[in-house]
Amino acid sequence: MKETNGLTGSRIPAITTLPTHKVQQANLYSPSTLSIHADDPLNILTDVAPPIHVSTTFRYTTDPSQLRPFRPDSRPDNPLFPHQETPSEHCYSRLTTHSTSRLEAILTSLLHNPCITYTSGLSALHAVLVHLCPKRVSIGGGYHGCKGVLALHVRMNNMQVLPLDCPAEDLQKGDLVLLETPINPTGIAVDIAHYAQKAHSRGAYLMVDSTFAPPPLQDPFVHGADIVMHSGTKYIGGHSDMLCGVISVRKELAFPDGEGGKEGWMSRMLEDREFLGSVMGGLEGWLGVRSVRTLELRVMRQSESAAYLVQTLNDVLHESAGEIDILNTEDCQAIRKVLAKVQHASLQVEDIKSGWLKKQMPNGPGPVFAISMKSGDLARHLPSKLYLFHHATSLGGVESLIEWRTMTDSTVGPDLLRVSTGIEDAKDLLKDLVQGFRALIEEFKL
Repeated sequence: MKETNGLTGSRIPAITTLPTHKVQQANLYSPSTLSIHADDPLNILTDVAPPIHVSTTFRYTTDPSQLRPFRPDSRPDNPLFPHQETPSEHCYSRLTTHSTSRLEAILTSLLHNPCITYTSGLSALHAVLVHLCPKRVSIGGGYHGCKGVLALHVRMNNMQVLPLDCPAEDLQKGDLVLLETPINPTGIAVDIAHYAQKAHSRGAYLMVDSTFAPPPLQDPFVHGADIVMHSGTKYIGGHSDMLCGVISVRKELAFPDGEGGKEGWMSRMLEDREFLGSVMGGLEGWLGVRSVRTLELRVMRQSESAAYLVQTLNDVLHESAGEIDILNTEDCQAIRKVLAKVQHASLQVEDIKSGWLKKQMPNGPGPVFAISMKSGDLARHLPSKLYLFHHATSLGGVESLIEWRTMTDSTVGPDLLRVSTGIEDAKDLLKDLVQGFRALIEEFKL
C-alpha cells in the first residue's frame, strides 16, 4: 500500500512547505496555530490525529539502490535538521521515532530554536553537562534534583559548583550558569538578562530552566539564554502521564555553519543521546504531541487562576477589609488565623515596577506558587482537608496539586506547601482552600 502525505488538501500552504525545523519561518503563525500544525510535514499518513507508533525498529527501503548507511548525525533528512525529504525514514527507536520527531518539530517552532527531547528533565540536564563538560557550574535555588545531577559530575570529573551570585571573576570561558526561573517551589522570578550579561562577560554560557514558565509565558532566548531546559513532564506533558525532558539550543550555537551544519551543538548532542540511551519512547512521544496541542490554552488558564488565588489570599493577609471578592468576613478571618505568607512572581512589586519582570513574562506569571502556614502541623494537615487539590508531588497537570513540600525536598521548612494550579474554575479552588482552612481551625481548636 502506497503511503500518502496527510497534508493533501491542506489550506495552510506555508506550513505544508515549511521544512521541519526551519525556525525562522515559525513567526508566520501564532503559538496556538503552530502547536497544531508545526508537525504537519511529518504526517506521512491520512490520519488527522497522530497515530501511536510503538515499534522499536523500522524496515529499510526495498529498493537496493536507495540503501545507504544510517548515521543520524550526517544524514540530511534527519528530523533534527531542516532538509527532511523523507520524514518516514527511521532506523531504530534509540535514534529517532515518528512520534518524538513530531514532538521535537512542534517544540522547535514554539521555542523558536532547535529542540531535542529526552527521557526526563534530569536526563536532559545530564546531556548538556556531558556535551559542555564545564569546569565550573554556577547555580542558585531551585529543584533539588538538578543539584543531584551536578553532584554526579562533581564525583566523576571534579567539576566545581559555585553559588549563583558568585563574583563574575570566578567564571571562565566554557563554564555554565544554570538559572531556574521561576524558582521551585515558590514561583518567584529572577532576572534572566542580568545573568546572561554576567555569564557572557566571562565567556560562559547561560542555561535557563524555564519549566515553571512554559510558552507562552516566557522566552529566555529573548533575554540572552544560550540553552533552555524544560522538564516536559510538567506543562508540556500537562496531564501527569508522561516523563519528558527538553533541551533547546540557540540556533547560532546549534547550527553555526547554517541550518543543517554538522559542526554545531545539535549534531553532537544528537549523537550523544544515542549513546546515553536517553531517547523518549514512542508512546511517550505520542503523549507529548497530544499534549502540546493544548499547551497555550492550558497554561494561560493555569496562569490566570494562580494569579487570582495568589492575589486574593495576599489581599486578605494584608488588608483589613471584612469582605474580599467572594470571601465573607468569616472566610477572611479563617485565612488570617492559619496562613502566614504567600510567595509568587506576581507579588514581586518592586521588580514589576522596575520593568524587567513584565518584560520577561509579558503574558502572565507562572502557575505555581507557595503558601506558608503558621505552623508545620497546619501545613502537614491541610492537604487532607482539601477536595479539589490532589496531595502529590510534581506539577503542571490539568488537575490542581498541593504538596507538603518537605515530603520530597529537605531544603524547605515544614510550614511550606507548594501549589500547582490546574484548569479547574479558580473560584472553586479558592472556596476549597478556604473550607480547608476552616477545617484546620476546627481540628486544632484555634
